[in-house]
Amino acid sequence: MSSKLTPSKNVSSIEVRSKESTTGTFEALIEIAGEDALIVYLKQPSLVASSNKIAALRTRVIADLGSKVVDTIPSYQSLLVIFDVFKTDHFEVKKNIRKHLTGLVPNDVNTHATSDESTDVSSKRAIELPVFYSAKSGPDLHELATHAQLSVEDVIALHQAQIYQVFALGFAPGFAFLGEVDERIAKARLSTPRKQVPKGAVGIADRQTAVYPAASPGGWNLIGLCPTPLFDPENEPHVPFQVGDSVKFYSIDENEFIAMGGSFEY
Repeated sequence: MSSKLTPSKNVSSIEVRSKESTTGTFEALIEIAGEDALIVYLKQPSLVASSNKIAALRTRVIADLGSKVVDTIPSYQSLLVIFDVFKTDHFEVKKNIRKHLTGLVPNDVNTHATSDESTDVSSKRAIELPVFYSAKSGPDLHELATHAQLSVEDVIALHQAQIYQVFALGFAPGFAFLGEVDERIAKARLSTPRKQVPKGAVGIADRQTAVYPAASPGGWNLIGLCPTPLFDPENEPHVPFQVGDSVKFYSIDENEFIAMGGSFEY
């Protein structure tokens, strides 16, 4: 993800100043990403604001272009639009994207969602995930509490109090990057990643949190375990969430964790 929006020869840029706010701008770049694709980069003051607009833009482009769109891949501040070259071309898709970008001008660049986007945001799914928080299930829980100068109970309370937004899917099938974590419990990744993190491990890295959908190497600070499967290749949808959805964690005890199918692999 590029943090600097610098046009190249294949880039079309659009900068729209909000009519309601003279202090902020809504910036976007549209770049050719192949013979059948365009990528849009947005610049917003927060990841939540960017994610909301990416989700809204994706919804509107798909609704407008229909079968001309083969696939879309949203991320933190970008949207890749892959189209059918037998039904459309770069020019039509770029024109469509620019139209909808103009429609996403914020009333206030610091708000999470504008009135224009209320329909798109309200249609998002809300997922609740159970977590067994403990030293047994979260080997970094006590260290994170010490680092934050909080009690373990406070760390758990802060983690489950937040409603997180799915910013991106990646790293592994079913791995959702969620944010933003309360800054009081934010902590950098481990200096030396673990060779094996168990399936269902709940971690924190900086101001993001996530659940490992499968056993893998990883360097996030582990604070608990989630018994809910997050990737199922045999059924549709394969994962329970998509970019823009909201996720909230709630605490369960060890007996509930086991009853829900959880297991310890540390």
